[in-house]
Amino acid sequence: MSKKTVKKAIFPIAGMATRFLPLSKVISKELIPLVDRPLVHYNVEEALSSGVKDIQFVTRLNQKDVLKYFSEDSALEKLLEENNKKQELESVKNLKEMIKEVSFSSVVQKKALGDANAIFEAKKFVGKDPVGVFFCDDIIYSKENPGFAQLKEVYETCQRPVLALKRLPQDKLSSYGVVEVEKIANSFYKIKRVVQKPKKGEEPSDLAIIGRMILTPDVFEYLEKDKSLRQKDISITQVLGKMAEEGKVVYGYEVKGEWLECGDKMLWFKSFLTLALDHHDFGPKIKEFLKEIKL
Repeated sequence: MSKKTVKKAIFPIAGMATRFLPLSKVISKELIPLVDRPLVHYNVEEALSSGVKDIQFVTRLNQKDVLKYFSEDSALEKLLEENNKKQELESVKNLKEMIKEVSFSSVVQKKALGDANAIFEAKKFVGKDPVGVFFCDDIIYSKENPGFAQLKEVYETCQRPVLALKRLPQDKLSSYGVVEVEKIANSFYKIKRVVQKPKKGEEPSDLAIIGRMILTPDVFEYLEKDKSLRQKDISITQVLGKMAEEGKVVYGYEVKGEWLECGDKMLWFKSFLTLALDHHDFGPKIKEFLKEIKL
């Protein structure tokens, strides 16, 4: 059987983002800005630079703002051109250029359940192909090899599901899915089980799961056979952990790059400052401003 590569990606974005209220009443969390671009922009850019050609958003009913962000707007371009807004026009055209070779689609998550349920809604889109999953809460800030490209390199060798991992201090592990592993090679592991938000002292390792993974079609077959996994608030990482405990092969890889989290307001604010200070245009000006106000 010939080896497959990953050209499809699922973006589960149907969550209500209650941690970002009241802002999330009016826009999807994925459109909250991180410096001069929304969260979802960074994730789509990472996907495209990793060779993804088809993206499906899993949305809630009537959630169209993210798709609108990536749609062409000829009237806006014309208006900017007529008003000689060269810089603004360039930013719009850069976005259009970035997405010119990708196909976007969407499917609605019918019930507000866990992300395993949301991902299963994309089963038809996936078909018999491997698929990436991107959670926009997480930005992998890598100036060299994109985070998802690193997972793809692993997948193309093993042809099995792969989870992105990062090491964390023990006092932070209780907020994450943490894996028990068998080390295979440098940064590469076989997953034995997944523990969601372990109690202090019960952590199976210091490796936490972050918001990137590659799934194979058998994951969707597994979800189809066990309806209970789709009818509760269950995460896809719990499903993969269950599969691993039953003897199915699931791998993990420590991705290189800085992990910027945006799961709540404080994490988002820290990530915003990190990218703002490193921005080629804004960074020097912000640093100068901080000196002026003596912070």
